[in-house]
Amino acid sequence: MSKTLLFAILASAAALLACPDATNAEETKPAMTTETNALPKPEKSGLLPINGLNYYYAIYGKGEPLLLLHGGLGTTDMFAPLLPKLAENRTVIGVDLQGHGRTALGDRPFSLEAMGDDMADVVKALGYDKVDVMGYSLGGGVAFRMAVQHPEAVRRLVLVSTGYAADGFYAEMRGQQAQVSAAAADFMKDTPMYKSYVAVAPRPQDFPKLLDALGNFMRQEYDYSADVAKLKMPVMLAYGDSDMYKPEHEIKFYQMLGGGLKDAGWMRENLSQNRLAILPNRTHYDVFFAPELTAAALPFLNGETKVKTWDEVVSETK
Repeated sequence: MSKTLLFAILASAAALLACPDATNAEETKPAMTTETNALPKPEKSGLLPINGLNYYYAIYGKGEPLLLLHGGLGTTDMFAPLLPKLAENRTVIGVDLQGHGRTALGDRPFSLEAMGDDMADVVKALGYDKVDVMGYSLGGGVAFRMAVQHPEAVRRLVLVSTGYAADGFYAEMRGQQAQVSAAAADFMKDTPMYKSYVAVAPRPQDFPKLLDALGNFMRQEYDYSADVAKLKMPVMLAYGDSDMYKPEHEIKFYQMLGGGLKDAGWMRENLSQNRLAILPNRTHYDVFFAPELTAAALPFLNGETKVKTWDEVVSETK
């Protein structure tokens, strides 16, 4: 199996676009961490029975709630380098998506729409009426569907390396994603992805089934452009400048949100409520742990729109 295909598998669904005392939460072990980027100990973690699945969640920090959704074949642990910064002044709610980490795959069909509904139910079960949401790749697709299907539950939305239609990918990526299936399981047994999966999964034997589910999912044609206009909350799109999405797709997504259509004006009177971040020297496979991502996303999530004036900048140099 090629390294490129392994990366495509890791990205998986990049093709697509809290109440601590919850009575049905079951306490579980702390999330597995790497030696170099250990996650802080969660304030609370457990399992929530939601729509036929038992979703693992972990809560970190205090402050405004932020639902954090990982990429394909990952867990919240993917964000270990960024999570301490995100949790400095926020309650970060990490959730392992269907079939990932400590959340079993189950027999339910694997779809963004269903998981979007699930996430709205998760945050409600944890006692939150409205949360900010930040999702990467597969998690971005789930965050997109949650915001479309449950806009009342999402205050601000950050989509990292997420597209709205299948034609946003470079053609070669679609071909590689189409190869993902259970047949790849044996090739992956020495990879960090497989080892991290079997270390925490409630049913490690389901790994081939997960690859089949992801492969079937990625081979679907889709176009969510009609749903983009339904996103009335502030939205930030973030990509690496060498992402697997074509730059024209990223720009079109931003324009469909109402950004990039005119000059903002001298007094920022035409400034869109939405944002586009293109992070230099980043790819789809490393953008989710880039320090520049939190530097861009946190001011947006905090609703900060004011920037320093020319006079303020000049005065700081004196």
